[in-house]
Parts: sequence; structure tokens; C-alpha cells
Amino acid sequence: MAGKTSLGREFTKGLWDENAVIKQLLGLCPALAVSNSAVNGLAMGLATYFVVLSASIFVSLIKSVIPKDVRIPVKIIIIAGFVTVVDIFLKAMFPALSKSLGPYIPLIVVNCLILGRAESFASHHSVGRSIIDASGTGIGFTWVLVVLGAVREILGTGSIFGFQFLTEATFTPWIVMILPGGAFLSLGLMIGIINYVSARRGGQA
Repeated sequence: MAGKTSLGREFTKGLWDENAVIKQLLGLCPALAVSNSAVNGLAMGLATYFVVLSASIFVSLIKSVIPKDVRIPVKIIIIAGFVTVVDIFLKAMFPALSKSLGPYIPLIVVNCLILGRAESFASHHSVGRSIIDASGTGIGFTWVLVVLGAVREILGTGSIFGFQFLTEATFTPWIVMILPGGAFLSLGLMIGIINYVSARRGGQA
């Protein structure tokens, strides 16, 4: 039972308590830049999830043969390889989405949350545990971007996932929400609310 609890903790920590964006403030560049719509947030989240999961598996598999002196460059090369796969896939299968995300897909290479999981976790644990850790981290990153994108899209355009459900006759779009200022405002409020909820949970415990 203890082992199951431990594995569950490895997964859930990335969803909330150690969430990369709202708790550790990592990966803020793509989180702020592409979260002007829910679909962009979902696409970036899934792309990052794929890279962090694949890189963690690969690093865990070869951790014993990576020379300590070059471990960081080796891990960056591994991450870059999987990012290239994502970039080519999006350009081939979803060109419009790839164009919308712009340079932020290639910039996944320097996303600190991915190198952080590879260096601090996958390098010291089994493939199974690395998969669980990376999955929690990737899903945690994805849900934050989707919620952030949904809030900005609803308030900024009256739509969600491209579906228009608020018209100009009943709703005045908050243009600031789809601009950079809206990203900072939305993320700040989101972090504030989540910290408040976490504090309440801690007080009740």
C-alpha cells in the first residue's frame, strides 16, 4: 500500500502542489505568450507533455552511461530531438496551429520544467517512476494553460475553442485579455486564487 501511495504522490504533486506554472513559476514564457485561446493552450500543453515524457523516459534509460561532465548538454540534445519531432509533426498535420504557436514550439527546448525533471528526477529514478513524474508534470502544465487560455478567450472574444457563444449584442469583449497585459493579469489572479485555496486546505488539515 505504501508503494502505491508513493507512486500516487509522484503523479499528483505535478498537478497541484508542485505545479510548474502556478507553484514553481516555470515555463512562464509559453504560458503567457500562447494562452490567448484555449486551443493554443491545449496544443502547447500537449506538446510540452510529449517532450517532458519522452525526454524523461530516454534519460532514465541511459542515465548510467551519460558522463557526469556533459550530462546537461546531453539532456538538452535529447530534449531538442523530441522538440524537433513535435515541430515537424505540427507543421505537417496542423499548419495553421503551428503558425499560431510560432517560435514557442522550438523554445520548448529551453523550458526549465523539462530539463528540471530530467536532471532532478529521471536521472535518479527508474523508467516507471520517471513516466509517472513526467505525466503529472505534463498534465499539470497542460491544465493550467487550457484554463488560462479559456478564461482569456471567453473574456476577450466571447468564445471558447473557437465556438462563439457570446455576441456583441450581449457582451462587450475585453480586448486586453487577448493582449500581453491580459496574460499577466489572468495568471496573477489565477495564482492568487490557487494560493488562497491551498492555504484554506492547509488550515483545514
